[in-house]
Amino acid sequence: MWAKDGTGDGHCLSLVRKFDFDRYLSLLYTGGASRDGLAALYAFNMEIARAREIVSDPMPGEIRFQWWRDTLEAPAGADVDQHPVAGAIRQTIAANSLPLAPFINLIDARVFDLYDDPMPTLGDLEGYAGETSSVLIQLAAMILCQGRDPGTAEAAGHAGVAYAITGLLRALPWHARRRQLYLPGDLLDAHGVDRERVFAGEATPELKAAVADLVAIARQHLGALRERIAELPREAIPAFLPVCLAEPLLSRIERRGEDPLNSVVDLSPLAKHWILWRSWRRACKGSRTSIG
Repeated sequence: MWAKDGTGDGHCLSLVRKFDFDRYLSLLYTGGASRDGLAALYAFNMEIARAREIVSDPMPGEIRFQWWRDTLEAPAGADVDQHPVAGAIRQTIAANSLPLAPFINLIDARVFDLYDDPMPTLGDLEGYAGETSSVLIQLAAMILCQGRDPGTAEAAGHAGVAYAITGLLRALPWHARRRQLYLPGDLLDAHGVDRERVFAGEATPELKAAVADLVAIARQHLGALRERIAELPREAIPAFLPVCLAEPLLSRIERRGEDPLNSVVDLSPLAKHWILWRSWRRACKGSRTSIG
């Protein structure tokens, strides 16, 4: 669609289209340098988020993450700029005067993905979502506003948590098969969920109750986001568009309730296009005209 073969921009767009189609669709509502910047941001995110799928054990993942930390902090003109994603995200950071700390924090949070440690509490899950999902929305909003503060931090916080919880519930079957559990331990304990039965693929009533609680928590964050839609500057709306898919996916997760461990929840590409377009129209009508 936006062919720039052989360039970092083209590589980033291809990576996002292949591994993060929802965010790729949101790029249809951007253009020029902002589109390229978002593609670089989302491609960087996929380089980090997919580490568990790429490496054979945690140590290579830790090494991979340290390379990215060093890359982000390397001086201008360093050899790492030859890497198509590294060069693109470093250019995006420089062009928009983005702070490095959120990128480093995102990498640090993703270390959790490399191991099979349980998620201790709901607070820990929301913190993880904030560092990995909310921060991505906030950085995207900054890129869309040419590095200026878009005033969207609180909205991005709720949006990212809702989006992350929805994604983790969708991925529950895959995570359970590799004995990795993002469902918070305090919530599982409150319902008496047996982790070994989850890993064995048994959709017990206790697990279904815990999943229903998480669906409700995601919806609470979506509700808080809706209350803040009018605060969003129009330029920043594409950063939030993927989150509009959360509600219909949560509804499908509820309908899947009989078997949350062995059925896949998704929307068709056409449905996603329609939902994003409709949400774009509504958000534009209700948002601030600009950040100025």
